[in-house]
Amino acid sequence: MLRLILPLAERHSGAVKRGPRLSARVASSWASPALTCPQRVPILETSRPFDAFTSGSDALPILPPENLTIATTGASGSLFLKQFLLTVERDARVKTVNFIASDSGLRVLAEELAIEGRSELVRQIIGSASAKIQAQSNADIGANVASGSYPSDAMVVIPCSVGTLGRIANGTASHLIERAADVTLKERRPLVLCVRETPLNKIHIRNMSLAADAGATIFPLIPTFYNHPSSADAMAQEFANRVLAHIGLPQSGAYHWKISG
Repeated sequence: MLRLILPLAERHSGAVKRGPRLSARVASSWASPALTCPQRVPILETSRPFDAFTSGSDALPILPPENLTIATTGASGSLFLKQFLLTVERDARVKTVNFIASDSGLRVLAEELAIEGRSELVRQIIGSASAKIQAQSNADIGANVASGSYPSDAMVVIPCSVGTLGRIANGTASHLIERAADVTLKERRPLVLCVRETPLNKIHIRNMSLAADAGATIFPLIPTFYNHPSSADAMAQEFANRVLAHIGLPQSGAYHWKISG
């Protein structure tokens, strides 16, 4: 969904408060003479940050994200993380993934996927080594994704515990996951929080509202059933497809609802 299309000067004046920061890779794709210093630019709603704009003389291209930050925390749902990582591993459009697991996330992984320790964590989760997915320590507050100068295109926290949600919503960034999320918000890049908790109390709901107001997408870890998934893996795969489509990486095998008549 587009907001009003505003003059470039008005955008720089601070009139536009929201909308994702465009990476240097995207900005460089506009450097042709025909697109130099456009008079008007489209501003994206943060709920659909990677919609493509192809019509009109002043339409600007939005490229699929190549560099992702993926985090997992201490909420149940490790199977959804596994299918998400497997999908980005297969997707040739994604070149780099920085993966962070919190201590609580590691404990959940051990319970649900029989992960043993931190050694070769990615291989243990997806079943093979990966040159694309690089594990980061949640204690390393000076890692690449802790800086806005690092060209991450989007961040997904899956599953996202309500504790992590609360720290992100309130700007408490003592560990790398929260700091990377804070950077994602301040740089106006897409941040997707796959919150997993039930029932919800008012603190949880308020924190979701705070995070959404700051620019995050609250994407609860709720699977679909109308596609009749044949297994838990298929259910988790379809959820991964939905999240990836939301950040601009639609998957060829995704289910699409078809209205008859």
